[in-house]
Amino acid sequence: MRDEVDELVEAWARERSDLDLGPVEVFSRISRLARHLDLARRDAFTAHGIESWEFDVLAALRRAGAPYELSPGRLLRETLVTSGTMTNRVDRLTSRGLVERLPDPRDRRGVLVRLTAEGKATVDGAFGALLEAEAVLLEGLPTDDRATLATLLRTLLAPFGPGDA
Repeated sequence: MRDEVDELVEAWARERSDLDLGPVEVFSRISRLARHLDLARRDAFTAHGIESWEFDVLAALRRAGAPYELSPGRLLRETLVTSGTMTNRVDRLTSRGLVERLPDPRDRRGVLVRLTAEGKATVDGAFGALLEAEAVLLEGLPTDDRATLATLLRTLLAPFGPGDA
């Protein structure tokens, strides 16, 4: 089986036979796959009336488990955005009825951001749609190979910390 990266590598090999083109074979494919994943994410989220950044915040709250709430500081760490950006995002999600701000019972000065029932239904629907789209992207890869690929990608990503994206 051949793909467009094979053609790209062959052309570079012809022009620059002095270079090791192994990284191009790997990362050009990852880059192309990332574009397909971005499109799948956008379609899944758009079908549920949210944008990618909204999914990130809603998903962080959903993963927290019942009662689906986090402090703004914890949301910052989960989503890797600045404080000002998070304030704006929570404001927008609150105005849409997807999250609510509540006083933190452990800290009178603090607040908690909690997923509303509508927010939970939205993120659950979007996540289900995303998983379906991702499954389609993986259809051509046998289950055992998927596990191997996941392990190899984990190894490749291990040197980077969570904030190095």
